[in-house]
Amino acid sequence: MEMLAKGKGHRWKKFLHWKTGLAGICVFLCLASVGHCETPALSSASSDTLDAASGINIASLSATQVENLVVLGQVWGFLKYHHPAVTAGQRNWDRDLFQQLPAVLSATDRRTAAAALIRWIDTLGPSTPCISCVVDASGPDVQIQAAPAWLSDTARLTSALSERLLAIRRNRSASPKQFYVSFVSGVKNPKFDNESAYSRAPLSDSGFRLLAVYRFWNIIEYWFPYRDVMAEDWPQAMRAAIVEAVMAPDAATYQLELMALIAKAHDTHANLWSSIPSRPPAGDCKVPVELRFLKERLIVASVGPRAAMGSLEVGDEILEIDGKKVTSLVQAWRPYYAASNDAAMRRDMARNGTQAACQDASLRVRRRQTEVVVVVGRVPKGNSSAPQTHDRPGEAFQMLSPDIAYLKLSNAKRSNLAQYITAAAGTKGLVVDLRNYPAEFMVLQLAGMLVSEVTPFARFTMGDPANPGLFRWTAPFSVQPAQPYYAGKLVILVDEITQSQAEYTAMALRAVPGALVVGSMTAGADGNMSFIPLPSNLRAAMSGIGVFYPSGRPTQRVGIVPDIEVYPTIEGLRAGVDEVLDTAVRAIHGK
Repeated sequence: MEMLAKGKGHRWKKFLHWKTGLAGICVFLCLASVGHCETPALSSASSDTLDAASGINIASLSATQVENLVVLGQVWGFLKYHHPAVTAGQRNWDRDLFQQLPAVLSATDRRTAAAALIRWIDTLGPSTPCISCVVDASGPDVQIQAAPAWLSDTARLTSALSERLLAIRRNRSASPKQFYVSFVSGVKNPKFDNESAYSRAPLSDSGFRLLAVYRFWNIIEYWFPYRDVMAEDWPQAMRAAIVEAVMAPDAATYQLELMALIAKAHDTHANLWSSIPSRPPAGDCKVPVELRFLKERLIVASVGPRAAMGSLEVGDEILEIDGKKVTSLVQAWRPYYAASNDAAMRRDMARNGTQAACQDASLRVRRRQTEVVVVVGRVPKGNSSAPQTHDRPGEAFQMLSPDIAYLKLSNAKRSNLAQYITAAAGTKGLVVDLRNYPAEFMVLQLAGMLVSEVTPFARFTMGDPANPGLFRWTAPFSVQPAQPYYAGKLVILVDEITQSQAEYTAMALRAVPGALVVGSMTAGADGNMSFIPLPSNLRAAMSGIGVFYPSGRPTQRVGIVPDIEVYPTIEGLRAGVDEVLDTAVRAIHGK
C-alpha cells in the first residue's frame, strides 16, 4: 500500500496543507495499484458546454417553490445515476436542470411540478426492460443499503411520478455506465472528473448556486460511505440550503451557507476547501500563539516571542476575544466547521480563533485564579509559527532511556524504518507518536516489523455503481511480517491532531498484539479523499471509502478510541511536561 502522490491529488494535498496550516487533512490509501481509473470518453454531456450564466434568476421563494425544488433535486440526482441516457453521458445534465427549472419554479402546487418532471423524464426515452437486471442486494457483504424509500412517497411525488421513477430503478442495468462518477484504480474511492467547475460562473448566479447544492447533496446521498452515521435529516439539509444558500444576499454569505450544508455531512475531509479563508473568524492576521482546547477550555499552549511581549503566558485560559465570550464564538462558528467530531472541530477553531484584521487583539484571560485583559498584536498568518504537531521535539527516532525507544512519524523516513527498529532492539518498549501527520506513507512497512504473523487490521466499504447508494464490504486487509522484527511493548500516542492517514496508521499499529493506544479522541476522518468540483470554481471534498476495523467496528466520527485516556493539563503545559508521553512510559514499565 503506497500513498497516492501523483497528479491532481498531490497538488490538492499541498493546497490543503497550505490553506489550513494543519498537517493531516489529506490522505490517500491504496489497496492495490497506485493510479486513477480511466476517465470516461467525452460525449455530448461534456462537450455541450454552458455559458457563464445559467439563465435562472430567483428573487424570492414561496414555501411551495421550496418543496418543489427539494423534489426536483432528488429526482435530478436519482436520474443522474440511474437513467441509462444520463449515465451514458448522452445528456448534459446540468443544462437539463436549467431548462426544467422555470417549469418547476412556476408550478403552483406539487401536482403541477410533478407533471413537469414527468414530461422531462419522458424526453429521456422509454424505460425499456433491462436484459441483465440488478436485483436489490442483500447478504453479509452489504454494509449500507441504497435508500429508495422516497421513490414510493406518492404524497410528495404523485402516483404517476413515483411509478416512472420506480420503473427506472427496476430496469437499471447490472453493468451500468456512470458518466458522472468513476472510481480510482485499486482504492475505488469515487472521482468526479466529468463534473464541470464552471469557472466563469458568477457566485451570484441563482441557477449555479442551486446546482452546487444539488450536486453536493446527491454525491453524498449516493457515494458517501458514511451516510449512515451523519445523523442528519438529509432532505431537510437540502431544504435549508435552498433557502439559505440559493437566496444568500451576497457571495460571501452564499459560500458560508454552502459550508453549512457541507458541514452536515459531519466529515472532517468534507469542506468547502476553496473558501476556507472565508470561514469564520476570517482575517489576514492572527495572534502568534498556539491555542488548544483542553476539553472545552481554550488554553494558550505555546507563546511566540512577539506574543510574549504582549503578556500572554502558557496556561492562560482565553475567556473572551475582542469582547466576545469564547463559548458564544464556538456556537456561532459551529455551523460552518465540517468536522467528524467535537475534537476535530475545536482543534480547527483553536487554530483559527484569533484570526481577524491586522490589528491588536483584546483578550480576557484567566491566569491561575485571576482574570486579566491583555492586548496582543496580531501578525500576518504567514508569520505565525504555531506548531502543527503535539509530538516531542527533535529527531524522528530518540532513546528516552536505555529501556524506552521513541519514534515520531512527522519526520520519519520510510527508507530509515529498518534503522529505527534495529536501534530499538532490546528495549522494553517502543512509543510511536501519531500526534501528527506522517511525513511518508509507511503503514504496512512499520507495522510489519512489529508483528510475527499475518495480522488483519482493517476492512473497507466501497460504493457499487450498479446500486448507487449501496456500499459493500471488502475482505479484511492485513499486515505481513517483515524484518527486522521488534519484540518489545508498543504504545501509540494519539490526540485531535491524529487524522486520516495518521488514524489509519494507528489502526495498523493497534493490531500488534499487546499494543496500547494512549491519548485522547482523534479526528474521526479516515479514508481517501474524493474532491468535488462545484460551480464558480469552488471545491469541496469527502471521505471516499469507508474504513473499519476487521470486526466492522467504525472509525468515522468515533476516531481511534484510546485504551488509556489522557489529556494535557494546564499545569503540565506550564511546566513543559508531556503528560501523554509520560503515561506511555509508565504503561511500558507496568506502572
